[in-house]
Amino acid sequence: MMSGGNYTSLDNQKVSGSVPAVPDPGQVTVKFADSTLQTFPPSGAQGKISGASRPPRDADDTFSKPVAGSDEPQQSGWFRTFTVAAYKQYFDVDTSDVVERVKDSLFPFRGTFNEKTSSNPDLYGPFWICTTLIFVAASIGTFVTYVAHKLKKKEWNYDINLVTWSAGVFYGYVTIVPLVLYVILKYFSAPSGLVQLFCLYGYSLFVFIPALCLSVVPLEIFRWVVAGIAGFMSATFVALNLRAHIKSAGERWFIIVAGIFLLQLGLSVVLKLYLFTVTV
Repeated sequence: MMSGGNYTSLDNQKVSGSVPAVPDPGQVTVKFADSTLQTFPPSGAQGKISGASRPPRDADDTFSKPVAGSDEPQQSGWFRTFTVAAYKQYFDVDTSDVVERVKDSLFPFRGTFNEKTSSNPDLYGPFWICTTLIFVAASIGTFVTYVAHKLKKKEWNYDINLVTWSAGVFYGYVTIVPLVLYVILKYFSAPSGLVQLFCLYGYSLFVFIPALCLSVVPLEIFRWVVAGIAGFMSATFVALNLRAHIKSAGERWFIIVAGIFLLQLGLSVVLKLYLFTVTV
């Protein structure tokens, strides 16, 4: 027993002696090299699309000149008209900008829309306003004809031409009319920015969206009143915003403003006659 116990004790000493003690290293301080990453987002103002891009000011130039120092390939003359870079700056708006401009279009007597947008005319709002009008006009017009046929128990067929007709009217109006007016103003030595005119006419059509929605009421006199109010508001909005600018054209400025006013009223009459005159 003694020998066995001694053997075990010696064996334990041998095992314990084979593991060296690890000294306590103490507190270790780890140092990291300074990061070379840039701070995000950058502290400097970079614009809504890029720091190098700035919207053009309202001038006689159809498109602004290329921004120096930009990374995009530069084109000159009419070649730049067919590049994305020529139009990117006209979509440099956010939701608050579009909402503010829509509100201005609903208060036509202020006549300050051109002043507020002269340094930043956009095509984003006009495009979506026209696109919304196309679907609203087609759907509301279809609904009105459907209800009229069902009330008289007549057979009803969907008219796909409402969509194509609405697209032609709104896209064509907001494109052709500003182009013609641009040429007229240039002829009378009172040139205005073409994009500024597109912007003005595009937002002037917003009032027709609620007007079309109200036209579901099956009262003919009510529809005429709604169409008249919408046309008057839209015409006043365009005429008052261009009046101060057109006055520089001389004594004929009143004729130009009157023509602009009557043309907008004519649009509302066309919408009423085509979309909401139901024949069963």
